[in-house]
Parts: sequence; C-alpha cells; structure tokens
Amino acid sequence: MTADDTGSGTAEEDGARDAAADPAVRDTGAREHAAASDIADAADTTDAADPADTAGDDDPDAPDPIALRLEQLILGAERRYTPFQAARSAGVSVELATRFWRAMGFADIGQAKALTEADVLALRRLSGLVEAGLLSEPMAIQVARSTGQTTARLADWQIDSFLEGLTEPQETGMTRTEIAYPLVELLLPELEEFLVYVYRRQLAAATGRVVQAADDAEMVDRRLAVGFADLVSFTRLTRRLEEEELGELVEAFETTAADLVAAHGGRLIKTLGDEVLYAADDAGIAAEIGLRLIETLTHDQTMPELRVGIAFGTVTTRMGDVFGTTVNLAARLTSIAPKNAVLVDGAFAEELSRTGEAPVSEAEAAEAAAAAEKEGEEPPAYRFALQPMWQRPVRGLGVVEPWLLSRRG
Repeated sequence: MTADDTGSGTAEEDGARDAAADPAVRDTGAREHAAASDIADAADTTDAADPADTAGDDDPDAPDPIALRLEQLILGAERRYTPFQAARSAGVSVELATRFWRAMGFADIGQAKALTEADVLALRRLSGLVEAGLLSEPMAIQVARSTGQTTARLADWQIDSFLEGLTEPQETGMTRTEIAYPLVELLLPELEEFLVYVYRRQLAAATGRVVQAADDAEMVDRRLAVGFADLVSFTRLTRRLEEEELGELVEAFETTAADLVAAHGGRLIKTLGDEVLYAADDAGIAAEIGLRLIETLTHDQTMPELRVGIAFGTVTTRMGDVFGTTVNLAARLTSIAPKNAVLVDGAFAEELSRTGEAPVSEAEAAEAAAAAEKEGEEPPAYRFALQPMWQRPVRGLGVVEPWLLSRRG
C-alpha cells in the first residue's frame, strides 16, 4: 500500500473527506451498508483512466509510471478507492479499517486514492470473521499483524536478495526496473503457489503439535525446551569486517542454524543477526540441535565461536514467538556459557534423565551398567552427559545451577 496520490480530488472525494472527519459517519450501522454501493459506483465512474496516464509528468510527487505498472501487476488491480471509500464499500468503520491496515504494517495514507478491490475484499473477510463470531476483534487484529509482519520480512528478503541477483542487466542500456517487470510477471504465480503450499504445510505441522498436548491448558502454555545460540565477540566483528562480509557471515550462520534446527525436528522461532532462538517439544531434540550447532560451526573456519543455553519449562506462545521465565533463563544461560559449549538448567537436566537420554551422574551410569551386566542385559545407551557447574546468581532469576551438556563418549 502506497501513500502516493494520483491526482486532485473529485467532488465525491471532498465529501468523503468531510464525512470521514465526522465521528457520526464512522458508525458501522445501517447507513454505511446502505451507502456502500453508491460509493463503489462513484469510484467506478471517477477512475476509468489508467493510473499511469493520470500520474502527470510535471508533478514531482506523482508516482513513477513503471512503479505503478509493477504495483498493478502484483496486486492484480488498479487504484480505485480512498481509505474512506474502501471502508464504506467493505461495510466497516474507517476506524476499524485503519486498525486493520496499521496491523498489517501499512502506513496511513490520508485520503489518497491508492486502494484496490483486493483491499476491500480483505476488509470484508476480516470483519466477516468477527461478525460471524469466529474471531474476536482483538484476535482479528492479531491475525492481521502476524500475517503482515511475516510476509513483510519475506517480501523484503525476496526483493533485496532474490530479485537483486536476477535483475542484473544482461544487455547494455537496460535498467533493473525494465528487467523487473517481465521477471515479476513470470515468477509471481509460481511464488504465490509455493507460499500457499508452505503455509498449509506449516499450519498442518503446528496444528498437529498443539492437538497432541496433554490437556487444554497445555495447548496454550506448553512445556518446551527453548534454546539460544549466540555468536561470540560479534560486536568486535562488526567493527572489523566490511558490510558485505558481515552480511554474508550472518546469512551463513542463519542458514546453517535454520537447516540444523529443521532437520532434527526443532522450530526456529527467530533470528537476531548474531543469535538464533529455537524450541523443541523434546529435550533430547533440543540437546542434539545445540551440540550439532557447536560441532558444525567449529569446523567452519570463517565462523566465530558459538555458545548455547537451553532451558526446559512452561512457555507462553504468541504470534509465533515464545515468552516466559523459561525463555529468559535460556538467554541468561547463553550469556554465561563457555565458548563452544552448551549450558542447560536443572529442569532440562532432569528431563533428559527422566527420558533416559542422560544419566544424572557418572556414578549412576556405572551402577546401571554393572546391574545390567550382572543380569546379562545390555547397559543403558545414554546419548548425552551432564556435568554440574557451580551455582551462581542470575540477574532477575535468583540462584541457578547450570549443567554442562556434552555427548557421551
């Protein structure tokens, strides 16, 4: 959504501006629904011209014609509505429409005629879910915000990285913009189908995890293993490396972390340049991911050292992110972990012991092995080893006893 205006306002628009300023008009009652078709008809009659033709070469604030063509190609429709007209056509108040647009990450555009039929349809869908009682209004706002934030990052990445390389001019005299239009025309349908496929796959996986929860309370506040992985001395690197080199290092780190987390059954929650946050339903999976990250980056001479902190406990999930004391503890453990090492909290160590992934102590492992040998059985096959560290105070969390996690030889 853009803030550019393609021309001066008509009489209908002037009236719309006056009406938008009147709080009584923003009521969502019967008067809005009765007038919706009239506003839509007015929009039809006032915008028959191609927006590129009405831009005006002498107007310095007019949008670039090529940019308008690209926008129309991507959106699949031309600009027809002001925000007021779009809200009225959708049968919602301007106030609610503005909340939806801001939640999706779009700037206020005043009364510029910059909206399309797709914007009206999106408003109808969201408001329809609220009216049907399927979503509360706050939940609909959250849906708009989470979708907007996720797709905004995806779109920025595709433009900055993906399209930048593909639009390198192959012929003298051609600009990136001239190459971009046919490229977008070819790629857009394929990328759109792929996005829908990945979304459905992720939705199916997330739904499967939630419905397997032990009880209703655990479907919202769940017990998870949460891990942070942090590059050591990253601030010094930012002063030493060129911007392009730093960008390549961060991208390589994020790619490696994302691949390892996904491959071993975890979920990458977010990346923060020099740090990644991941979660797993199983403590053994989280432990494997943490150690794999250390092992993989240790063998990469271009990467700095890494430290990992993992905690286990109740976690609140909101909009794809995780919150709570468990998350804070994992972050604190990361900050005190030695280089190329994984520190875990006591609850995580207990969970590994409970599931038979690690012994509580080497003495217990030796006793279990001796008992198995006496009975003629195979000794327990522990995957991990845990070494208790000195107790220490952790800011905001009191005294904790971290454990050093390693592979069992």
